Amino acid sequence: MDKIAIISDIHGNLEALKTALLDIKRRNIKTIYCLGDIVGKGTHQKECVDLIRKECMVVLRGNNDDFFSRTWDKLELTDLEQKRYNWIRSKLTKQDLCYLQTLPFCYEFYLSGRLVRLFHAHPEKNYNFIGNIDTLERTYQLFLPSKNTISQEKADLIVYGHIHTPYLQKVYNRIALNTGSVGNAFDVFRNPEKDGDVKNTTVVNYLILKGNLNSRNREEEISYEFINIPYDINKELRENTDNIELESYKAEIQNGQYRDMKKIYKSFKMRGINIDKI
Repeated sequence: MDKIAIISDIHGNLEALKTALLDIKRRNIKTIYCLGDIVGKGTHQKECVDLIRKECMVVLRGNNDDFFSRTWDKLELTDLEQKRYNWIRSKLTKQDLCYLQTLPFCYEFYLSGRLVRLFHAHPEKNYNFIGNIDTLERTYQLFLPSKNTISQEKADLIVYGHIHTPYLQKVYNRIALNTGSVGNAFDVFRNPEKDGDVKNTTVVNYLILKGNLNSRNREEEISYEFINIPYDINKELRENTDNIELESYKAEIQNGQYRDMKKIYKSFKMRGINIDKI
């Protein structure tokens, strides 16, 4: 059987990325796909881009890769966005920015007879958000083709990143998988009275697919394995002394909680999901 390691959402966290790649090598997996968001948040933007370019056979464009590699009019960004934009870009060369901007949106292949579609966040747009708890209809949208997908077929299996939380969901005889995040793992749903150990969250996450690559035979075996590995968070933070958002970055990778929960809660409530009751 073929093995494919799928990583996503590194966000400039070099220590986490090196940990993921070493573990993949230890498992003797030679095929690595990346679903994007190489940059953003951590200080090692260029180093992460260089490693991804060297180690990954397929690399897709995430929303952060798109945002920071584009040229914006100053009027389009808030003061905080402009400050973050300038700092991230200062860590990258012109060649790096060109590479990020020209990354593909989607990748497709057959694995043990299943049409597998990879993208960063959503088949239509990389800035869309579909969480591990969502409406049935919105989850079903993940399998549908769009003008950005390679084929116009409905996928049997999709793999995406973006939400930083690994999960598997079965819908209408189709399977949605999220890799979680290599460098910025968190859990959106938090409750002080219900929370378990945060170390269950603040780890390197990635996914391994096993099956026969390029086979159209649906009778063949296919499997999915979620990997969670501790890494040296303190070392990563020690090397982020110049990070202009060090406190929020530290809170995320140490506490596993997204910096802008109000935005996430608002998004869920607009879809009728009451986060307050979780």
